[in-house]
Amino acid sequence: MENSNQNLHVLLLPYFTPSHMIPLVDMGRLLATRGVTVTIVTTPHNALLFRESILQDVESGNQIHVRELTFPSKEVGLPEGIENFNAITSSEMSSKVFYGVMLLQKPMEDLIRNISPDCIFSDMFYPWTADLADELNIPRLMFYPSSFLYHCVTHSLSVYAPHDNVESETDTFLVPNLPDKIEMKRCQLQEHVKVKTRFGELIKAIKESEQKSYGLVHHTFYELEPAYADHYGEIKNCKFWHIGPIFQFFKKAETFSTSSSEQHYSLSWLDTQNPGSVLYICFGSMVRFSDAQLTEIALALEASKIQFIWVVRKSVDNQEKWLPSGFEQRILKNNKGLIVREWVPQVKILDHPSTGGFLTHCGWNSVLEAVVAGVPLVTWPLFAEHFYNEKLVELLRVGVRVGADVWNSGFEITSPLVRRELIQNALAKLMDGSDESSMIRRRAEEIGVLARSAVLDGGSSSNQLSGLIEEMKAFSQEKTKSGSRN
Repeated sequence: MENSNQNLHVLLLPYFTPSHMIPLVDMGRLLATRGVTVTIVTTPHNALLFRESILQDVESGNQIHVRELTFPSKEVGLPEGIENFNAITSSEMSSKVFYGVMLLQKPMEDLIRNISPDCIFSDMFYPWTADLADELNIPRLMFYPSSFLYHCVTHSLSVYAPHDNVESETDTFLVPNLPDKIEMKRCQLQEHVKVKTRFGELIKAIKESEQKSYGLVHHTFYELEPAYADHYGEIKNCKFWHIGPIFQFFKKAETFSTSSSEQHYSLSWLDTQNPGSVLYICFGSMVRFSDAQLTEIALALEASKIQFIWVVRKSVDNQEKWLPSGFEQRILKNNKGLIVREWVPQVKILDHPSTGGFLTHCGWNSVLEAVVAGVPLVTWPLFAEHFYNEKLVELLRVGVRVGADVWNSGFEITSPLVRRELIQNALAKLMDGSDESSMIRRRAEEIGVLARSAVLDGGSSSNQLSGLIEEMKAFSQEKTKSGSRN
């Protein structure tokens, strides 16, 4: 522990969705290991998701605290305990969680004023923290759980609007002023990029808050996308740091997990498989596929020669509606695969020697976890910034596209079915042991080495973390000196 940092008190404000909460909470834990006093503000049921790891940090002597505010469940018409987008079961519930977060703004502001930290480290979805930090005369850092490439592409789309010059949603256009030739289709773009939306107004407020912030922190590392890190510096008029992969700073595999002295059965099953032979399939914790799409995936897997672990977000009671008759019995009998319907230790699965590929929706956390493990990808982007992340995978030459082309406006997937033939072809291309497959695998392993090196002492992300802490300390000390002079 670096005791010289203990006078620095940083308050973190994570957003209530796993892809944002997990890395920012890990960022808080990371700061605490460097001797910084950390306070995380959240709600009771969100705190449950990471309480165990925080308790372990406290037992280790780190100064990290959690302050809880009551989620306005009754006011927004939600059942008690639904406080995270991960817990919703409909688009209506999603809107209510979003509204509940908005209602928390004033209680959050009042609590932050009362705590009086030296710095506010805020998720991007709280642009109002920029004005609060200005009021308190403290720095505000904004956290982006995303790549530089994503921000570079969206900047070019905003400035040049090349998507407005195509005749149809399926026409391809070139995104200008980028380090590489990147082509996209209009149907792959987020809705707010093409038309005015309420979410687009929020994105506009987020971008405006960048200029009011002390700086931006991105969950990525320089060696993954050096050309885009440099280009980002050219198009942004603000300080920024790249600190990632954040989870790799910890020796433990999973932050949000259920403690158990026993190994998860998926890992025990992997122990029985050949090295690099298993395809891991997971589309995150929020994706809701139609029964028809799940059936297509099941038929493609059964027709393939590949062993697999498939994480499915469907209840057991619903399985007869989409699983081909006898499917699960056949794959278990032949030791071909596992269907898992609950939490799995994803980082440990990706790190396992038997795992040879990852069929993913291209959520940024999942991409980073695969990159660190040196596991190549089959990409199936669905919503949010997934299609931009797929472009980075393509540029890195560490994956194969399944062929999804239509962006979805929410977690309920309504885009056209990806047929079993396309799925099966993509899986075979990655896992068939061909020269192309071997090249992709070697490339993934090389980038994995770079990812793991970035967080070591003297690595790019480790140095960025140290530099960020030093700047926050200097700001706090200068403020103290100014106060004493006044």
